[in-house]
Amino acid sequence: MKVICTSFDARPRAISAGTRAFTFFQSSDVAGSERIANGWLQELERAGYAPSIPIWDFVLFGFAVCAADLAVPRNKSADGWTRELELSVTVVDPTPWNAQRPLVEGMLRILTGDFWSVTFLSDGPQPPRGQRRICDRDCVALLSGGLDSLIGGIDAVAKMRRPIFVSQLAYEDSERQRQYAAALGGAAWHQQWSHRIDPAAPREPSTRARSMGFYALAVLATSLLTTTGPAEILVPENGFISVNPPLLPGRMASLSTRTTHPLFMKQLQGLLKAVGIPANLSMPYRFKTKGEMMMECLDQKLLAHFASDSTSCGRYRTYNRTHCGRCVPCMVRRAAFLRWGQADDTRYKFPNLRLSEKSAADDPMAVACAVLATEANGIDAFLGATLSFATQNERVHYRDVAERALLELSTLLKQDGVL
Repeated sequence: MKVICTSFDARPRAISAGTRAFTFFQSSDVAGSERIANGWLQELERAGYAPSIPIWDFVLFGFAVCAADLAVPRNKSADGWTRELELSVTVVDPTPWNAQRPLVEGMLRILTGDFWSVTFLSDGPQPPRGQRRICDRDCVALLSGGLDSLIGGIDAVAKMRRPIFVSQLAYEDSERQRQYAAALGGAAWHQQWSHRIDPAAPREPSTRARSMGFYALAVLATSLLTTTGPAEILVPENGFISVNPPLLPGRMASLSTRTTHPLFMKQLQGLLKAVGIPANLSMPYRFKTKGEMMMECLDQKLLAHFASDSTSCGRYRTYNRTHCGRCVPCMVRRAAFLRWGQADDTRYKFPNLRLSEKSAADDPMAVACAVLATEANGIDAFLGATLSFATQNERVHYRDVAERALLELSTLLKQDGVL
């Protein structure tokens, strides 16, 4: 499937069959054309953005990837999942990007599990030229409304860091994001945006590439910093969810999400460097379980105030903005609260795993199998080649965090009578 993302000036005059065409920042007069972030350029200028061309081109690339991911349904592919995506995107300076095509395509393959062919063309929309302000912030931090990013923000502020908090607007989390940013003293510089991509039906619901929009916004926010040297982007994610080892042999490839997978993050960091963006991705909790993050949080009072309000569920919308309690992220969350030892006042659709109804993916069964396999054969046999991406030193740490996370999950399963 072909997807074209262009400036208004470079828009195609006609859209051929088998092609989805998007226009950046304004509507096209071509029948069948769709939009990305309509009107956003003017908003960025009013907000004082004046990013460099490499940073701006990364934003265009990230949003184009999101558009392609949303516009091409997986159920049309040969195996019902893996797509062949041919993406063309206009940027301001395509030369460094086309030189990195193998890196770009391999990175996206890791992220979404699809086969990508990406071409960068000239005549992309020019960056905003807002009036920059003196910024008293010293880093950028992702703030999703989830528990990990909440802890990341709390710890950063406790260490006297002054982050620009970056959030990707989500209906159910938008107010929560604002509350957290305000509580952490970051309301004035809180950057809360949406890519505003709403492709015509049919659209793909799995959104494996959604994080590219988040990273695009974070990289864009680094252009607001007035500190010297490379910008630091804090990506708070616990090590178990980051590696996301397949719990069963059948849960391979993109059926396990790779949003912050270390191999993907390494390639993303390499891409930033290759195209001339001075930013370092930092994952301070890559060797911590979620329970350890909660126990070691540097402001326990603030964490106790907000922890149960945060979101983790992979099916949050399915149950009318209520945690299901039985998906993998929910189980990791519930296990973390048990490890933390304080009350979990989160409202769960299924507060007991043994009594919950089964879904198409029986996640409690998968976690139980993983725990039992580890107890019977050891963590190394369970992980297999999962950690082949890591250096020898890293492998030890990733192995240990996976083992400790499974122990946390085992406690939850035993509490609910599953084991």
